[in-house]
Amino acid sequence: MNILLIEDDVSLCESLCFQLNKEGFSVDICHDGEESLVWIAQQAHDMILLDRMLPSLDGISILKEIRKKEYTTPVILITALGELNDKITGLDSGADDYIVKPFAFEELMARIRSICRRPRIWENSKNITFGDLTFDSDTNQLYGKAQASCSLSKREGDLLSAFLQNKNQTLTRDILLNRIWGLDADIEGGNLDNYIHFLRRRLKSVDSSVSLKTIRGVGYRLEEEHV
Repeated sequence: MNILLIEDDVSLCESLCFQLNKEGFSVDICHDGEESLVWIAQQAHDMILLDRMLPSLDGISILKEIRKKEYTTPVILITALGELNDKITGLDSGADDYIVKPFAFEELMARIRSICRRPRIWENSKNITFGDLTFDSDTNQLYGKAQASCSLSKREGDLLSAFLQNKNQTLTRDILLNRIWGLDADIEGGNLDNYIHFLRRRLKSVDSSVSLKTIRGVGYRLEEEHV
């Protein structure tokens, strides 16, 4: 499970990261509010731990921004503000849970487990559309122009879903490898290149104006070509 920890207290970050790693989680750390939006836009994390008071952009503004963009990643708001009105503001702004500093790590873990038991909304979405594309995630069937269609393998479908959920966003090679194959998978980068090649052939076969662009030295981006 991948967690994004957005917190400007370096010592707290180090402590939480150490303990979360011991529990088997992979943790990315961000100390700045504006920078966190770049991390969040990649949608490569299963959960976000978000401090309320941050440099450049506060946690409530971040919450409102990501919910406005319909990102559904669960968020636990971490803050020293524990009054009832503070909690209501955080939850109404889009937080899934709220924990007040100082807190015991065991309580944080209990809240993480609680959220993990809840169904994820985006996982229940059957059809994903972008441009002239429609992808049926139940059948792994891809539809393009004039209802041209083709079948995708499970791995191709997972990879395409990742791009469709992050359309017009550059996804790094590491993010794609971790998301599709898993953190502990023993694979080579060439595997990803092969599946990118397969997906490009699928997009061409349904005569789509959507294409996978290579961002040299970084990764790939799914975008619609406008004539």
